Amino acid sequence: MSLSRAPRRRRSTSGRAILLTAVTVAGALTLTACGSDGDKPAGSAGGNYVTGPSGISTVARADRDEAPKLDGETVGGETLDTTTLKGKVVVLNVWGSWCPPCRAEAPYFAKVSKELAEAGKPVAFVGLNTRDTSKQNALAFEENYGITYPSLYDPDGKLMLRFPKGTLNAQSIPSTIVLDKEGRIASRTLVAVNEEQLRSMIDPLLTEQ
Repeated sequence: MSLSRAPRRRRSTSGRAILLTAVTVAGALTLTACGSDGDKPAGSAGGNYVTGPSGISTVARADRDEAPKLDGETVGGETLDTTTLKGKVVVLNVWGSWCPPCRAEAPYFAKVSKELAEAGKPVAFVGLNTRDTSKQNALAFEENYGITYPSLYDPDGKLMLRFPKGTLNAQSIPSTIVLDKEGRIASRTLVAVNEEQLRSMIDPLLTEQ
């Protein structure tokens, strides 16, 4: 009898370990998507946005809202003001070095930003580093993943709160918001993106006159 019970105890322990792992992963994913609006087809300051199957929300050109001014010190110790980037498509990526989905998408941001810069495209990438308790962690993240564009240091998430309620704002980590050349909010996603998804948010705006 004791021999037959031993395997059952081992299976039970293994089952509990698997369940614990699943709960831990689910909890981490919930934290990174905290505050999501569920991608409802709601208005953006009176206009409408459409969310596609990939989770990317886009706004028609006539219905776009002006993006708030995002300024301050970067993780590299310089100053940056996003309002000076008008005339370019601006890609805003909210990230933290502690965030697994941020680490998953970082190579795509590094690749696309470098390729567009080498091609001379009018695109500016700006990170919003949040909830990192020290700049050293953020700098190590940028070095590890080859991120060469600047990131505003926003440990308390105050810059994220500058986006008006009801707009396509940053509600989770990671989030990516793309502004058109006039500095207006054109698209947003509240999940990690791959290269194809990232380019699908940028390329249409480059053709706008």
